Amino acid sequence: MPTTKAPETTPERAALSGSRRPRATRAPRTFEQANRRLKWAMLAPALVFVGAMIVFPLIFTVNLSFTDAFGAVNADKGYVGFQNFTDALEDSRRFWPAIRRTVWFTIGAVAIETVLGLALAMLMRKAFRGMRWVRTLLIIPLLTTPVAIGILWLLILDPTNGIANHLLDSLGLPPQEFLGSVSQSLPTLMFIDVWQWTPMMTLLLLAGLSTLPEEPEEAARVDGANGWQRFRHVILPMLGPTLATALVLRSVDALKTFDILYATKGPGGGSDFEVETLNVYAYGLTFDYQEYGLASAVLVLFTLFIIGVVVVLRRRAGRKSA
Repeated sequence: MPTTKAPETTPERAALSGSRRPRATRAPRTFEQANRRLKWAMLAPALVFVGAMIVFPLIFTVNLSFTDAFGAVNADKGYVGFQNFTDALEDSRRFWPAIRRTVWFTIGAVAIETVLGLALAMLMRKAFRGMRWVRTLLIIPLLTTPVAIGILWLLILDPTNGIANHLLDSLGLPPQEFLGSVSQSLPTLMFIDVWQWTPMMTLLLLAGLSTLPEEPEEAARVDGANGWQRFRHVILPMLGPTLATALVLRSVDALKTFDILYATKGPGGGSDFEVETLNVYAYGLTFDYQEYGLASAVLVLFTLFIIGVVVVLRRRAGRKSA
């Protein structure tokens, strides 16, 4: 029986047969993968723009803080190393008092706002008639610009023609100087800040209270716990993460307060620098004295100070939540 001879395998034939092998096909993209790529593609322009608006001023300010820039930002300047930082830290007349006022203003205002905000949130936790109107009234201070609020309270607290002293007189109390007094200016501005920002703390904490489960509080009520015990041992621990977030947000915002201080007391924070915080101090160095190098160093120190406050608050919040 004749046998068929197998065809010889030549290099050309092997290459030809290899080229006919089917190529490995790429797995089709899932909808989630395509949606994720589309999301980042749509966000990329905004992220690049925001990043540039943050990174460029930061780098420019840090670079300026190591120079002796004076009179104009684009004027001839030389690098002086850490001299501006040394000058700022050695300034016991305005720099350190400005830090002290910034800290006291932030701690005092935020503490009162937190206590009042939590109390109002607990009162508004249960629905009642007219609750929508109360929430609307709470939002009004938040909708008003700080400059307008400053001018409004300047008229109210005017020592001569203000309505505040007329009310005190009707109650048989002596008139006060309020913003016209060196010793009363900072507490008065803390009161104005509390009036404006307590509603924000109330709304934040009220939102947190609305998400808490009711079962633990009901169990504590069945066990005989009174209202304070339920609040102290049940509600407050569960509200801890929301309370910590609200404290961080409000503290950072209070540290950066500027417009209401400048609108009520003007350049320098008053005749004796009585309400001059770090923000007001840096603004004066920049636009009143044109000491751009020193002002940039103060702003860098202020930024580091804010970062340190945020880190401390977040760590304490993490320990409490743990």
